[in-house]
Amino acid sequence: MSEQYVTKKEVLSQAKELGKLIAGTEEVDFFKRAEKQINQNLKVQELIGKIKKKQKEAVNLQHYQKGEALKNVEKEIDELNAQLDEIPIVNEFKSSQTEVNELLQLVSGTISNKVTDEIITSMGGDVLQGTTNKNPFLNINNK
Repeated sequence: MSEQYVTKKEVLSQAKELGKLIAGTEEVDFFKRAEKQINQNLKVQELIGKIKKKQKEAVNLQHYQKGEALKNVEKEIDELNAQLDEIPIVNEFKSSQTEVNELLQLVSGTISNKVTDEIITSMGGDVLQGTTNKNPFLNINNK
């Protein structure tokens, strides 16, 4: 009795298909629309430009060990970020970014759990215990 193996290439092909499915979700669509609005919003772009400029300034001040000036620039960066956060589309964008990240984490965790369960099951183990019966040193969950 020979086992039928799946190739890495086949797994990656399926991963690409899963990526296409994820890209077609409502969460990703909302993220893309929010990002487009942010890119077209002059006030947002102006604030982002100012923040980037101040961040470069902060790096230089830190390099030259200008502590007091660095504190002032960091305070200005915080104030600019606060102004940015007051813009509704920025909050919508951040929220959509969080939702997409949560979806990706959920998919990643689900895949990881399924692989672990398949390993345990194929070795005659107990999925609920997270242990394999074949080798006590291969205890998946380190119990």
